[in-house]
Amino acid sequence: MDAFIAEYAWIVWLVLILLFLSIEMMTLELTFLMIAIGSVGGLLSGLLGVPWWLQLVIAALLALTLLVAIKPPLLRALKRGGDPAKSNVDALLGLGGDVVKTLESTGGLVRLSNGETWTARLSPDAHPDHLVPGERVVVTAIDGATAVVTPAERKAS
Repeated sequence: MDAFIAEYAWIVWLVLILLFLSIEMMTLELTFLMIAIGSVGGLLSGLLGVPWWLQLVIAALLALTLLVAIKPPLLRALKRGGDPAKSNVDALLGLGGDVVKTLESTGGLVRLSNGETWTARLSPDAHPDHLVPGERVVVTAIDGATAVVTPAERKAS
């Protein structure tokens, strides 16, 4: 039985490598890539005539070493070049707009500078108790589907 395993172990390694690479292409988290590289180590050691049980040990140790030592810094390097553009709620914070419907602490409507009309309410920190249509506001927070706004600073003329 050992002779049979030793003779056809390279086929098993190739199948495992292809399987792990296929899974990696679906997950894109680098875990299965490291395991596939470990399997390459098992394949190469098998081609050099190493017994099958030692091939397994070599593949496991190589995969474990790669997972612990290479994967974390590689992931950090890949995430370092992320998109710096703000999106979703972050893109709305600090955005200016105009009051469309009288705005009080209980609610109103504002049209933001990006063209969207939002249900809004005055921030509890805002000094006037209401704002009339046409007045400028700035988004300070988003609470669900409601923009929390404060009056914009008026420029001295």
